[in-house]
Amino acid sequence: MKKIFANGTNEKNFLADLKKRSGETNKKVTEVVTEIIENVKENGDEAVKNYTLKFDGNLPKYYEVPRDVINDALTEADQDFVDALLNAQANIADFHQRQVEQSFISPKENGVIMGQRIRGLERVGLYVPGGTAAYPSSVLMNAIPAKIAGVQEIIMVTPPLKDGTPNKDILVAAAICGVDRVFLSGGAQAIAALAYGTEEIPKCDKIVGPGNIYVATAKKLLYGVVDIDMIAGPSEILVIADDTANPKFAAADLMSQAEHDVLASAIMVTTSEKLADETIKEIDRQKEYLSRKAIIEKSLEDYGAIIIADSRDKCVELANEIAPEHLEVLMENPFELLGSLNNAGSIFLGHYASEPLGDYYAGPNHVLPTSGTARFFSPLGVASFTKRTAYTYYTEDALRQAKDDIVLIAEREGLTAHANAIKVRFE
Repeated sequence: MKKIFANGTNEKNFLADLKKRSGETNKKVTEVVTEIIENVKENGDEAVKNYTLKFDGNLPKYYEVPRDVINDALTEADQDFVDALLNAQANIADFHQRQVEQSFISPKENGVIMGQRIRGLERVGLYVPGGTAAYPSSVLMNAIPAKIAGVQEIIMVTPPLKDGTPNKDILVAAAICGVDRVFLSGGAQAIAALAYGTEEIPKCDKIVGPGNIYVATAKKLLYGVVDIDMIAGPSEILVIADDTANPKFAAADLMSQAEHDVLASAIMVTTSEKLADETIKEIDRQKEYLSRKAIIEKSLEDYGAIIIADSRDKCVELANEIAPEHLEVLMENPFELLGSLNNAGSIFLGHYASEPLGDYYAGPNHVLPTSGTARFFSPLGVASFTKRTAYTYYTEDALRQAKDDIVLIAEREGLTAHANAIKVRFE
């Protein structure tokens, strides 16, 4: 893992190289996904099933998972696993309940009434990776805020296992969260089906959930036909630390993200060179007993670094510049820095707020902006599943008082029909 001394140049060169990992989608992938989307749009379920046969080798046991199969997965599941999910669900729901916005009405003394109506989307599609990369936690993080927002129906798509059956852990999470229907389909074809609707898969208003490059590309290409959560890049973590940090903790947390993908980024910025050296030693020690050692090594070699800064202020400056998906503050009095940390998807304060706490359990959402987009994007939340409509009522007298201003502005913009729509009411 590289050790970089911040001098205004070294760290900027490293960060410039880091940004290159999130380049434009491969043109060949875009061409393949475009063809899949057009085929599904034209041929519906037939195209979806043909792609499943082509990519997975066989068709699943059933296209839509029967409700009794979903319920059985829950009743037959290991109780400790169910209890863990239920505890996580309670924390996630408690946090997201606080995000609920209220509609409002604003009456004026002159008879004007204005307001805003907020309600949940009608139908949302949830993509959940299947097979060995199955993440029940993603079901919780996507479905719970959708339900709280008032979404009427959640349609899940997930690839089948090699034997044609669904991943039972995913079904358990779906049952706990109240997912309405589950279809065994994955890849770009499943995203296209959710966007356009087929004979069996209902058309959705929004698609959320992680996936591979084909899934991400399909979501990007279909944005506008349907809303999406975000274009997710490789996972990333930034740890800012001082000499109070435990190198064992820092090393473990860095590797918790490096294991996601060889493109994942794990960076530490610290005021302590001693901590930097001890953290590198801890990484070398701990990685030997981790199952994804090869991925961790490649990720840390290509996109990992420990940057040594001369002050806490410099650590904060670099954190805001990087705008990481996950930001850990392993420093003395971490709350002192909270008001200055403006660009991060989710912030973890103190030595015992390890990042996986946020992935699974604490409550804040783990669907976060990546690749520096935390400068302007927010985590997934209840507002992600709502829409707002404003309304206005004016009396004749109120419009008479405002008409001259409206006409003046409209005519200044050259929109005489706009001005006329006001004028004719008082001729």
